[in-house]
Amino acid sequence: MGGQNSALLAESICDWWSLAGVDALVGDAPTGWLVTPPANDVTATRAKRPDRADPEPPPLPIILQPQDAPQAAEPKAPAVFPEAWDEFQHWLSHDGDVPGSQWDAHRVLPVGEAGAPLMLMTAWPEIDDQRDGVLFSGPAGQLLDAMLRAIGISRGECYTASLAVTRPAGGRCDGAEAAELDRLLWHHLRLAKPVRLLLIGSDILRMAAATALPDARGKLLDINQDGVKVEAVAVAHPAMLLARPAQKAAAWDSLKLFNRGR
Repeated sequence: MGGQNSALLAESICDWWSLAGVDALVGDAPTGWLVTPPANDVTATRAKRPDRADPEPPPLPIILQPQDAPQAAEPKAPAVFPEAWDEFQHWLSHDGDVPGSQWDAHRVLPVGEAGAPLMLMTAWPEIDDQRDGVLFSGPAGQLLDAMLRAIGISRGECYTASLAVTRPAGGRCDGAEAAELDRLLWHHLRLAKPVRLLLIGSDILRMAAATALPDARGKLLDINQDGVKVEAVAVAHPAMLLARPAQKAAAWDSLKLFNRGR
């Protein structure tokens, strides 16, 4: 190699190194290679502009903000049940402390008078009852009327009531609600003074006699109320009998016990 091209190439390389700042092996002043340039030094920038406050960070979304611990609700005192019949009926209709009135705005109230020859009692209204505002409405009510005629009585002669005046979600309740309904059950029976009691549905049978419906078939149940025994029988709810007609035989085995002595 040689000639004019080699000389031009050497000159070009020298110019490139000079522009890159490495034309000298050692400089006159030391260089801090790890020192942050002032343009990128946040601390230095803040120090030079003390009058500039840092912008406030945006607030967290409400869902991410710390929440105060919820205050524990004070336990509700047991309801006070009226002792007089008329006051009790009015209380069932209007009072906000009635156990079993909290599940719906529309209450389904008892029909009839105390001391009726037969009391019909179920745990709570069915969906159709809640809609129509009367117990045992629609086809279920028609079947119940036919069942009562078979033992020689009409619904108008009976006192008809549900333990709860509204229907719980899913037709179930437990815990403190069930305990208050249990208190209400015995108070209601004491004031109603029925001659005989027809428990309609497995829920009310479990509450009143701690018995399953199949075990109550064809049996008189002695419900002890304040030392007085009330003859009772239990049948499936008429709505259940419509859905499962095969259970009608079991209902009749229990109902016909009320024909004795008539």
